[in-house]
Amino acid sequence: MPELFENTRTAFALKSDAELERAYFLFKLIANQPLVRIGTAVTNFAIKTHLPVEGLIRATVFDHFCGGVNEKDCMPTVDKLWEAGVCSVLDYSVEGKETEDPLDNALEVTLKILDFVKEREAIPFAVFKPTGFGRFHLYEKLSAGKKLTKAEQEEWGRVINRFDLTCKKAFDLDVCLLIDSEESWMQDAADELVEEMMRKYNKKKAVVINTIQLYRWDRLDYLKGLMERADRDGFKVGIKAVRGAYLEKENERAEEMGYKSPICASKKETDENFNNTISFIVQHLDSISLFAGTHNEASSYLLMQLMEENKIAKDDHRVWFGQLFGMSDHISFNLAAEG
Repeated sequence: MPELFENTRTAFALKSDAELERAYFLFKLIANQPLVRIGTAVTNFAIKTHLPVEGLIRATVFDHFCGGVNEKDCMPTVDKLWEAGVCSVLDYSVEGKETEDPLDNALEVTLKILDFVKEREAIPFAVFKPTGFGRFHLYEKLSAGKKLTKAEQEEWGRVINRFDLTCKKAFDLDVCLLIDSEESWMQDAADELVEEMMRKYNKKKAVVINTIQLYRWDRLDYLKGLMERADRDGFKVGIKAVRGAYLEKENERAEEMGYKSPICASKKETDENFNNTISFIVQHLDSISLFAGTHNEASSYLLMQLMEENKIAKDDHRVWFGQLFGMSDHISFNLAAEG
């Protein structure tokens, strides 16, 4: 098993020599942090000033890491992946919207994606971000335990309605729904809302799936508490486990505001937290379903080992492995080849 991810013939079978050369160039580029910062600034400037760079972006970074710009545009890539046994998730990654029209539009697009993926076995999940459905400040205020104004209460009611419409549709269509996690200082309100959706729609299986970022040292305890409530109240827990995406922002805010950082003190502690969490979930699969979002080989091997030790079938619908498109083909395709 330790040699599984070294099988490059399987990992890159779908890529041409030119695509592999492009991938090598991109990853070399990404590894150079000063160059990334400069490139990001230049790209943002070029887009804002309407310089003709979209074709270049599409032919390089975009095509390597993105399947397309809309559902139909993604399908050639989705079909290609499906032939190799790899499923897809169409990620409409809108977040941080501040007015009602974009929030309602995010709802409309997400509902449309649910209809689209229902007919396609290759796309078993849909996904949205909490701040695609509600203002960041509203989540933040609720997470801090502050009282909402009357207008904010009405606004929060609309956020709840967007969540409920989406989760109900996912339930009705029998499509699993991933809900992303964001910054810690707004996440409590999102977690509470997602838990209510689980309570309502996860009676028989995990349709609604919350995300926990395991660079946060408190997330395993949160999960254990959630499982206790689920077992008591008769619903299933769905968890997407990831390491996390806001590390620098989290640590900077904690330092500026003088509170203990919610982030693990080291990469080693984060890895241990992630591995302990997936181990806990595998031991409680009757209560919790797992979507393991990781590009870490050791964690992937561990999850495979845990499944084998606990006699969990390779195609058990309660356990999924997930990687971002183009980020870890050596994991995605070799796992698929193993069934």
